[in-house]
Amino acid sequence: MTDLPEFYFRIRENGAAVYRVSTENRQRRIEMTEIAVVNIRNGNIRPHGDHVLTDVEQDAIARWMEERRAALEQRDLDDIHRTIDHLNLTAHWAQSRASDEALEEVTDRLLMAMHDLRTVLVRKKADRLGGDGA
Repeated sequence: MTDLPEFYFRIRENGAAVYRVSTENRQRRIEMTEIAVVNIRNGNIRPHGDHVLTDVEQDAIARWMEERRAALEQRDLDDIHRTIDHLNLTAHWAQSRASDEALEEVTDRLLMAMHDLRTVLVRKKADRLGGDGA
């Protein structure tokens, strides 16, 4: 049997439920005892029930939160890079294969989304260059 991790993090929308993993019983069954709930957005760590988190548990949770935030940030960037690819593919589709009916169906929504994105990007670029964005 492979070594099990000491803690298991069941991913939730805004964080995770944290479990301590144990096989220290007569049947050597895996037992998972919930010890905390973590909110990744606000950094809140709430012990489960009457459980008092140990320093080891708090350190493991803090490490997981740091790794999780980094993973989510990387996923966001990957999604944006895929969006750039999709925009390029959409331009090629519109130019070479799209029917008039298909273009009529999507043009206004695409133009509004692209206008909104452009407005945000230009404002953020101006802020980074030291402008006041106004």
